[in-house]
Amino acid sequence: FGSSFALPWGAEHECAAMALAEEERVQIENDLEADVVDADAVAGEGTKKKRKKKKKAANGAGAEDGDDALLDALISGAQDKPADDDVEADGAEGAEAKKKKKKKKGGGGGAGLPAQDNSELRRVGNWPELPGKQTSPATVPIAKLYPNRDFPKGEEQEYVGSNSYRKGNAEKAAAEKIMESDYQDIRRAAECHRQVRRFAQSYIRPGMTMIDICQRLEAKTLELIEKDGLNCGWGFPTGCSLNHVAAHYTPNYGDKIVLTHDDVCKLDFGVQVNGRIIDSAFTIAFNPKYDNLIAATQDGTNTGIKEAGIDARLSEIGAAIQESIESYEVEIDGKTYPVKPIRNLNGHSIGAYQIHAGKSVPIVKNNDNTKMEEGEMYAIETFASTGKGHVVEDLECSHYMKIFDAEKVPLRLKSAKDLLRSIDQHFSTLAFCRRWLDDLGCTRHIMALKNLVDNELVQPYPPLCDARGCFTSQMEHTILLRPTCKEVISRGDDY
Repeated sequence: FGSSFALPWGAEHECAAMALAEEERVQIENDLEADVVDADAVAGEGTKKKRKKKKKAANGAGAEDGDDALLDALISGAQDKPADDDVEADGAEGAEAKKKKKKKKGGGGGAGLPAQDNSELRRVGNWPELPGKQTSPATVPIAKLYPNRDFPKGEEQEYVGSNSYRKGNAEKAAAEKIMESDYQDIRRAAECHRQVRRFAQSYIRPGMTMIDICQRLEAKTLELIEKDGLNCGWGFPTGCSLNHVAAHYTPNYGDKIVLTHDDVCKLDFGVQVNGRIIDSAFTIAFNPKYDNLIAATQDGTNTGIKEAGIDARLSEIGAAIQESIESYEVEIDGKTYPVKPIRNLNGHSIGAYQIHAGKSVPIVKNNDNTKMEEGEMYAIETFASTGKGHVVEDLECSHYMKIFDAEKVPLRLKSAKDLLRSIDQHFSTLAFCRRWLDDLGCTRHIMALKNLVDNELVQPYPPLCDARGCFTSQMEHTILLRPTCKEVISRGDDY
């Protein structure tokens, strides 16, 4: 969505801006010093080695083993860290979770997940009991729960019209068998997503900081998916956009925002296995006054899923979604608002290690007659608003992604080269956030990141905001257009 580098700062960020300016100045000086070729060969070489060693320790971007150790330490710390004092996961319950984690590492298991009451969350379904070997809370990796790789399927929907013949067709069934390994990777990621969001729904409550919410969720994702470099792990940063912010907000370190009872939070996170990304999102609210706003995107997304399929035209899907969302209105604090689709936000096709693979699924009517095709994966996502129904880039940027087809560019700054090497090693073309760079030891990355953006190697994705004071909601599922049927891979009992 973003097309240029932006780090907009409000008055409330003035102190942070001053600190960042000083950091930038020091970074520039360091980079210039590193680029100087000393005339004194002997003395200069010795000085340069010392300087490089010192900078490497501060930056951390070039040390592969060190980066992995830092990431592992972060995961362990986030898992062991208790939630806010107001959250019930503290105390004896937290200690019990730690014991279960240790047991799991020794090869143990549990008696399954008990039923979970989600009634504190508005319009989020309850989870039934899940028998099996999973512990409560979940600690056993998904692959160990299904050692034969028979991961649960999503919701299967039959094609209609001219494609109804596909069900039971031997040729199409044979085509699916060829893709079975890929399908199981996708379903493994989807089951991880379900169990992680089930866990998140059990602890996200008013009074928690947004950083705590994200770090607990992200640590659980890596634990259940069994992070393995770029083979499996996070699909993209955890979005937890609040109120008028519709998308692309995750807290940077230093962010002190706390979730309140009257907030509307869009929780959007991804899981990937061998580059197959599950992209799914739902809205968290505690106040019933937002029910109709949430219902609008639930209905809109389910309408989009129903209309989607092989040979379906994207424009017709958008028209159906628009009609669905605009049929709602919501009363908030005595005032009635028409609910509007956010017209410049879309669903999208998903490719291997590519969250936006080229096709956009509109949520309003347009003139795009592009058709969906067999074998494609899509994120069907809808956004609704009580404001203008149009978003703009605003606030501090946290989301970034290496451009998928970026050409090789000679970089002058050593810090930018080191940062790019770290991005390639840990994220490749998957999206990342500044907080993750900090966790890897790349704590002085601002100027280097700006340099990568300026050289069109990395794309920034600032928060996308409607009018201040309005409220927005989101719902999203990943679907797979299999040869014989349409599979809503991320579907769960919650939404």
